[in-house]
Amino acid sequence: MEAEESRSLMALLPAEDRPRERLLRLGVKALSGTELLAILIGCGIRSRSSLEVAEDLLSRFGNLREVAEAEPALLSRVSGVGATTAARVKAAAEFGRRIVLHSPDPMPAIRSPEDVARLLMEEMRSLDREHFRELLLNSKNRVISIEAISVGTLNASIVHPREGLKPAIVKSAAAIILVHNHPTGVPTPSQEDIAITKRFVKAGEIVGIQVLDHVIIGNGRFQSLKELGVL
Repeated sequence: MEAEESRSLMALLPAEDRPRERLLRLGVKALSGTELLAILIGCGIRSRSSLEVAEDLLSRFGNLREVAEAEPALLSRVSGVGATTAARVKAAAEFGRRIVLHSPDPMPAIRSPEDVARLLMEEMRSLDREHFRELLLNSKNRVISIEAISVGTLNASIVHPREGLKPAIVKSAAAIILVHNHPTGVPTPSQEDIAITKRFVKAGEIVGIQVLDHVIIGNGRFQSLKELGVL
């Protein structure tokens, strides 16, 4: 009954103003964030359309990114968003993220810490534990692959150069860039971060793989240990 009433509310809108019809007529890029969310929501609740529920989501979380990154339990606190709708929103966000990660476009060349942040910031800024990754580079500093090395705790990443350098050796990388995130959002390196970096540099010298940098990802911020003079 509630879904039927919600559909009736949406039916009050002129056909050309309904999100789904606008998408089909004008293309997805013509839709606002509210309209995109409304299509994901599908049906609202009694006396509230999916557009109104979408407006509440954006009002509470601020923008589409925050909606996408919110936990399902938090999304479900908004009236009209049940477990199914929250799961649909999270699935759509992950779908988009994976499309970007698996783009057929060639991997970029890395010229600066900004290039590293541009490549991994969106994926790593909201992780709730420390994830340690490596960019494997060829002789022209173009990315061969991005390797997930380890997952640590809230404030520590556990990694040994032996495991960390193995993918670089197997894939014949000329150099690597170490990357990990700080779930606190503050990318200031710890003493352990510095120590790990120095161990990797020494191990890399033995096997002939240069460690070009160690970039720490925060929430919209990053720090390069090379720029700090650690390397």
